[in-house]
Amino acid sequence: MSKKDKPHMNLVVIGHIDHGKSTLMGHVLVSAGAVTDREARELEKLAKDLDRESWKYAFFFDALQEERKRGITIDLTFRKFETGNYYFTIIDAPGHADFVKNMITGASQADAAILVVSGKKGEFESGIGDIGQTREHAFLAKTLGVKQLVVAVNKADDNSWGYKEDRYNEVVAETKNLLKIVGYKTDDINFVPVSALEGDNLVERSSKMDWYKGPTLMEALDKFSVPEKPTDKELRLPVQDVYKIKGAGVVPVGRVETGVMKVGDKVMVNPGGFVGEVRSIEMHHESQNEAIPGDNIGFNVRGATIKDFHRGDVVSHAGKPCNVVNPGENITAQIIVIFHPTAIALGYTPVVHSHTLQIAFKFVELSKKLDPRTNQVTEENPQFLKKNDAAVVKLSPIKKACIENFKDFPELGRIAVRDMGRTVAVGVVLGIRT
Repeated sequence: MSKKDKPHMNLVVIGHIDHGKSTLMGHVLVSAGAVTDREARELEKLAKDLDRESWKYAFFFDALQEERKRGITIDLTFRKFETGNYYFTIIDAPGHADFVKNMITGASQADAAILVVSGKKGEFESGIGDIGQTREHAFLAKTLGVKQLVVAVNKADDNSWGYKEDRYNEVVAETKNLLKIVGYKTDDINFVPVSALEGDNLVERSSKMDWYKGPTLMEALDKFSVPEKPTDKELRLPVQDVYKIKGAGVVPVGRVETGVMKVGDKVMVNPGGFVGEVRSIEMHHESQNEAIPGDNIGFNVRGATIKDFHRGDVVSHAGKPCNVVNPGENITAQIIVIFHPTAIALGYTPVVHSHTLQIAFKFVELSKKLDPRTNQVTEENPQFLKKNDAAVVKLSPIKKACIENFKDFPELGRIAVRDMGRTVAVGVVLGIRT
């Protein structure tokens, strides 16, 4: 089966910095035959020249020169590979705290995720701790709608683990507790002990861990199921970037979240209000007549200029636009506070991320505090909210924002509230202009 015949899925790779995400996916790409021999040789030589031989697999992902020098993933990288059942586009999400806003864009476009957790003593503990990104990424993945997960417990080759079953069991038990708090059903999740560097349990079963009877990482990915595509809903395509390309003109790129976009359709870009006709659609450098939910596309609209599209704008069919919230208007959201050094009070104005949107919103009302387990109201109009509190709040944007009700368009109705380089709260939109 060629990839055209296989169902397509977007896969995001998440986890704490230095837990081995890029090395893991680099090794998977090499093993899956998604990297040419020439490319592999060139990158191996580059790793040697930089005296970073153990990073050679990471280099397939971290193509930016800056990332190669620093050894961290900054921007989102798209690579393709195939398993027996699917063809995947991997979105490698940065783990470094500064880059979580890119990770949010990645996770909001993903159908499934690999959560990479280092089993190395000390590294695992710092990732899962209060300020670790394992915890933050797990909350974000759930909020951003990633329903399917596989957990790769990495660095089995490290001396502090040494391929032993008891360390694996310890890491799995702790990670399961965290994922249960976040809201995942852990019985449905495969935990795979791997060594990204040595290749254990990625594609081939490892002889060094004969105590492990579960699937390899590739087999675990094959167990995912393709999410239903909401083709019957109105078109919603959040703009991720916009390029000016010689010969092609202005090319916005993004992922179709709901509905279908066809060549010849009349579309509207909000909040700006530009209307034009779709001239062409391209995915993975191949032109096509239509795009459906899950497709990452570049497209061209007749008469559009670079000023008509911005990251965070939403493209819909003309006459059936996305909801636009203006400054002075509110959204009502149900949130859970996952981190704050003190407390959230009225007037607090952090940045809200939703789909590809990043806009500052002001907390204009703390309506009610809820019991996180039962959703029962525990306090009306609380004075402040602190870590682990669940609440219903009203937020007002400082500039026009395209956002939807979670029940109508879940893909555009999830929010992550960020401040000081950290995710402060996550939640869903209950009402618009309410």
